[in-house]
Amino acid sequence: MKRHFTYIIALLLASSAALMTQSCKDNFFELVDHGGLDARIWDNEGAIEYYLAGTYSMIMPTHPHEITTNEMQMHYASDENYFSGTNAPSKKVLGLSGEITLNDVKYIATKYQGTNVGDNRYFDIARCNNAIAYIPTGTLSTEVKKKFLGQFYALRAMVYFELTRLYGGVPLVLDPQNPDALQLSGRASAKTCFEQIVADLDSAMVNLDGLAWDDATGRGKFTKAAAATMKAKALLYWASPQFNPTDNPAHPYDAQRWEIAFKANKEAYDLCKALGRDLLPNYNEIFLKEGTANTEAVIVRSYSSISEKRFTRVEQFSRPSSEGGSPQDYYVATTQLLHAYRMKDGTLANSNNALYDDALFWKNRDPRFKNTIVYNGAEWPLSGKTGRKQWNYTNAAKETSIKSFYCKKFVNPTLSSSAVGVANDLGGNGMDWIEIRFAEVMLNYAETANETGNLALAKDLVRSIRQRAGIEQGNYDYGLSLASNTVQMRDLIMNERQIEFAFEGKRYHDLRRTRRMHTLEGTIQTYLFETKSDALKKILESANTAGILHRETLDMNNRDTVLNYFKYPYNLRTESSNGAFAFRDYYYFYPLPNTFMNSSPLLEQTIGYEGGTFDPLKD
Repeated sequence: MKRHFTYIIALLLASSAALMTQSCKDNFFELVDHGGLDARIWDNEGAIEYYLAGTYSMIMPTHPHEITTNEMQMHYASDENYFSGTNAPSKKVLGLSGEITLNDVKYIATKYQGTNVGDNRYFDIARCNNAIAYIPTGTLSTEVKKKFLGQFYALRAMVYFELTRLYGGVPLVLDPQNPDALQLSGRASAKTCFEQIVADLDSAMVNLDGLAWDDATGRGKFTKAAAATMKAKALLYWASPQFNPTDNPAHPYDAQRWEIAFKANKEAYDLCKALGRDLLPNYNEIFLKEGTANTEAVIVRSYSSISEKRFTRVEQFSRPSSEGGSPQDYYVATTQLLHAYRMKDGTLANSNNALYDDALFWKNRDPRFKNTIVYNGAEWPLSGKTGRKQWNYTNAAKETSIKSFYCKKFVNPTLSSSAVGVANDLGGNGMDWIEIRFAEVMLNYAETANETGNLALAKDLVRSIRQRAGIEQGNYDYGLSLASNTVQMRDLIMNERQIEFAFEGKRYHDLRRTRRMHTLEGTIQTYLFETKSDALKKILESANTAGILHRETLDMNNRDTVLNYFKYPYNLRTESSNGAFAFRDYYYFYPLPNTFMNSSPLLEQTIGYEGGTFDPLKD
């Protein structure tokens, strides 16, 4: 290997904070020989650690809505957030307007490395390939080499998993290459990609076996259990209808995949339990606890305190403007999500249920409703203001940029409004992003159990999650007695995922994985809250002698009170340019963008798109 001593010295002296935000511009990718790092880097544990930190920074997923580029945001299009009805690429994904073109999904590219995470995943893969190839050539101990190799194998698998579930088969580059001049042999089948993903994760598990990280230096790093959960998740996808359809004569359904996925998910569950992973007692604390205090976190992207300048804007994007926020539509619940929540006993929320009142749709619901969604008049003690209520009605006094709903899930209510905004890289709450939490491990396990005929086990796992949520046992066993067969339980699990992981970026992938996206009906809508008259609005906003507005004294769980002041039935907010859902069947796999197609004459376009001949389901 060529020696570039000047480069390696510069690499080691650079600021680690700058690496976390600018690692996509790493000078490594400006070398003529991209495998040509000074050979001594592989003899130096500190140098490899630094290189690994940059690789984690580029590959480990972040809060879904921290991503700002349109091509990335479209990957979170679903029926749960109002942003999907206002963002142009998202509307294309859902068929609300226009059609996906060959340059709409630029998650994969060559010839350049952009400035955003995801601009070109082959640069990220190159990092892993170099480490996997050259760490064994160094002089470090076997145990140290295994520690690093396990993580790089897991990170490479993570990238290829993301690419495969989006495109359904991509070129596999497993050896060091110049990412600007990839020698591509064409697209590998989805089957081959999944085989490589599983092989990498098996290698990660072997290398990480017996390794335990301390919280101070190891938070966010892969463990054997974390690699096992990624493997289990990948095999769940391989068994699911996106890759294993039941109605495609050209690609016969393979029930054996579910058996394999079940075994992998059981192993992941058992390893996590052995490591002490478990559900947190309080659902509303999942994203407010870090480190050893959060037993639910399995795979995380670690952030840190304000002073260390590793922040997120999630707090700012979630909060109302009155408390220092800049609220965004991707945290606004749609009517589809509101209706998906069950009642407090796990039964359906509809007019046939005596517990349900459409005028007070927030009352008697699954407790996760109030722990996630902030409706008009809901208590939300932001900035430590005990008893504070949030008002979402049109032109409400002391509110601007009013949203129909807000999201509680990622907000630290004790944080003062002055600390919310991000300026000079400071601000936000700095809480970790949990990419996979134990609840997902459990629901993945439950799904594979259900598909392999173990309905009782599937119910046991979901029951534990509903008990943690605070759902009452009632007359329907937490609502589980409503499912008496595999098909009904399949729907129940999908609903459970929709609620448990609301706004966590899971819904989009679940709809695609299960081939349910094309079954969505209606359009993206949310409620509008309006006072019945200007006179009543004045009364609501009049103050008593203590300066307390009259609206603060209202009992928003009293039907007569609500109907006295607010218009009902509630009006709906719908973007005028939106049509109904019209997701096309071939959207389950995206087209390769022209920037990537032009890099090799051997690449085939995905079927369904212009010039497409590549079948993602072929062997």
